[in-house]
Amino acid sequence: MTDQPTTQTVKPVKQKKRIYQHLYFWVLLGITIGIFIGLFAPGVGADMKWLADLFIKLVKVVIAPTIFATVVVGIAGMGNLAKAGGLALRTVLYFNITTVFALAIGLVVINVWQPGAGLGYDIDSFDTSAADSAIASAGDVEGGIAGFVLGLVPTSFASAFVDGQLLQVLLLAILVACALTMLGSRAEGMVRGLDTFAKVMFGVIKMVMWFAPLGAMGGIAFTIGEHGSAILGSLASFMVSFWVTCLLFIFLVLGPICYATGFSLPKYIRYIKDELLIVLGTSSSETVLPRMLTKLEAAGTPKHVVGMTIPTGYSFNLDGTAIYMSMGALFIAQAFGVDVSIWTQIGLLVFMLISSNGAAGVSGAGLVTLAASLAAFDSVIPVAGIALIVGIDRFMSEGRALTNLTGNGIGTLAIARWTGELDRDRLKYVLDNPTTVDVDALMKEEAEAGLRQTAEATGSDNGTDGPGPDGTTDGPDAPSDAADSRKEPAAEGSSRG
Repeated sequence: MTDQPTTQTVKPVKQKKRIYQHLYFWVLLGITIGIFIGLFAPGVGADMKWLADLFIKLVKVVIAPTIFATVVVGIAGMGNLAKAGGLALRTVLYFNITTVFALAIGLVVINVWQPGAGLGYDIDSFDTSAADSAIASAGDVEGGIAGFVLGLVPTSFASAFVDGQLLQVLLLAILVACALTMLGSRAEGMVRGLDTFAKVMFGVIKMVMWFAPLGAMGGIAFTIGEHGSAILGSLASFMVSFWVTCLLFIFLVLGPICYATGFSLPKYIRYIKDELLIVLGTSSSETVLPRMLTKLEAAGTPKHVVGMTIPTGYSFNLDGTAIYMSMGALFIAQAFGVDVSIWTQIGLLVFMLISSNGAAGVSGAGLVTLAASLAAFDSVIPVAGIALIVGIDRFMSEGRALTNLTGNGIGTLAIARWTGELDRDRLKYVLDNPTTVDVDALMKEEAEAGLRQTAEATGSDNGTDGPGPDGTTDGPDAPSDAADSRKEPAAEGSSRG
C-alpha cells in the first residue's frame, strides 16, 4: 500500500547529545565496573545481585499493566475485530515459525559440535542436589497442550497481574479489547483512559531506567563473582556453542527476514544498542519492553501493530529460550552417554515448541521449562542431569534474553511489513540516523500527553478547556520536538507496505 506524498517542514537537526548524556554510556560503564568487581573482588561481586534484582522488580511492577493497557488500546483502536484477528493470527504464526527454526538450529549445532561427548558422567553417582529446585518448580508446571491451555486462564482477573503471568494478562487484554470494540462509541472514554494510563506507566519506566546502570553493574558483578570459575571448567565448550548458535540464528534466520523486510540487521542492532546493553547487564528482556514499544513506533510501525506484536512476542517468541532448551537437553544426554534417536529429538522439538510458549510467565524460565520438558522424556534423558548446567545458567540467561529481544523487535517490523503498514521511508531514515530518535524524550512526552489528556477530561467535566501542564490549551496533539522527529522523512513522501 502506498500513501500519497505529503509535504511537511523539516525542523533543523537538534544539537547532538554529549556521550555522557546517553543512557548506554552509563550502562556500559556500569557493566565495565561490574566486570572488574567480579574479577578482582569476587566476594563483593557475589553479594551485589540485589542491585539487579531491585531493578528488575521495579520494572516488573509496571510490565503487566503496561502490556494490558497497550494491547487493549491497540486492538480497540483498530475498531475492527476481523482486522485485529488477522493481525493476531499472523503474529502467532510468524513467532511459532521462528521458534521452530530456533529449536531446529539448536539441535543441529549440538549434534555437530557435541560439547558433552566424552564427559562420561554416571547418573547413579552424580550429585543431582543442584537440580532439586528446578525440578520442583517444573513439577508445578502443567505439561502438554491441556496444561498450556489451562495455564492461559487466571484464577481471577487480578491474579494474572499479581502473579505476573504475561500470557494470562495478554488473554485478558484481548477479551477486554474485543468487548470494548463491540461497545463502539460508548467505550471511547475507557479506551482514552487506558491510553492515558499506559502513557503514565511509560513515565514511570523512564524514571526507573536511570537505575539501569546500577542494576547492570550488580548483575554482571554477581555473575562473574559467583560463577566465574565455570568459564574455565568443563562446561566452557557448551557455553561457547550456545552463544555461537544464538549468533547463527540471528544472522542466518533473522538476517534474511530483515533483508526481506527491507532493512539492515547491523543498523537495527545499532538502533537498539541501549536496550541490548541493559538486557546484557540484567539478563532480562522485560526490563526494556516499554522502551521497545516506543522505539519501534518511532521507527515507522503503527501503534496498534506494536501494541499487539511486542507483548505477544514476549509470550510466544522466546527464540533464545528455545535454542537453550534444545541444546541443553541434548548436552545432558551427551554428558551421560545417552544416545537419542532422531525421532526422539523431533518429538522433543514438538514438545518444546508448546512448552516454550509459556516460558515468559515462569521465574527462571529457561531452566524450569527445560526441566519440565525433560520430565516428559525422563525415560530417555535423565531430568536430574539439569544439575550439570545449573551453575552456568546465568551466563546462558544473558544470551537467551539478548536473542529474545532481538527477535521480538525484528518480528514486529516484519509483521508490520506483512500487513502493509510499515512506513519504510521512516524506518530507513531512523536506522540511518538513530540519534534522531530520543526515546527518553518520547517516553516523557507520552507521560505528559497522558497527564494533559487527564487534565482536559477533568476540565471538560468542569466546563473548562482543560489546559495542559504548561498552561497551554493545545491539547494532546500539540506539536513537540520529539513527535516531529517521527515525521521528518515525510518531507520526501511516505511509503508503506
